[in-house]
Amino acid sequence: MDVLNTRVQFEETIKGSRFLSELIPCSSQSQARDLIKEQKQKYADSTHVVHAFITGQAAEVLGMSDDGEPSGTAGRPALDVLKGRGCTNTLLTITRWFGGTLLGTGGLVKAYSNGAKEVIAKADSLNAFEPFIQKSDFSFTCDYALHKTVKKSMENFNLYDVKEEFTEGVKIYGKIAAEEAQNFSKLLKEISNGKIDLA
Repeated sequence: MDVLNTRVQFEETIKGSRFLSELIPCSSQSQARDLIKEQKQKYADSTHVVHAFITGQAAEVLGMSDDGEPSGTAGRPALDVLKGRGCTNTLLTITRWFGGTLLGTGGLVKAYSNGAKEVIAKADSLNAFEPFIQKSDFSFTCDYALHKTVKKSMENFNLYDVKEEFTEGVKIYGKIAAEEAQNFSKLLKEISNGKIDLA
């Protein structure tokens, strides 16, 4: 299973209607709600902001909306395409500016499905998806004498968003691949003679 690591856009015009498909990284249902609200404010001049999202460690949280399009013609097709990609923590919005020509239900399903497919294809071509790794937070403090040794040992682990604060000691915190957390903790204890406790 993959997660999205950056925003991706795809735009097309069908019979005068403009469709803007966007994939947005999103880690929870509440974040999806906030992002959808932002999209609606950003595109206040649009006719519809259709959405579909998948979040959760097992892609178990799903949501969608036709946002005023005929029932089943927009959100569902978009969600089906998104599910087919095998990803999680991803929000897809497709914004439509009506161009005066009705597309009919079949035309709408095709337009929204295609928008979803094209933006996902673009994301794949840009390597915007990466394997989903369960991460856990870590933080610890070490003294200055150990800082260099600790930094060197950290190179052997998959760490993310690592930050350091220099005060009386050096506070180091970030995220680590969950499956490596135990070994990381063990190594820190060894090199510090039990002084460093991973929180």
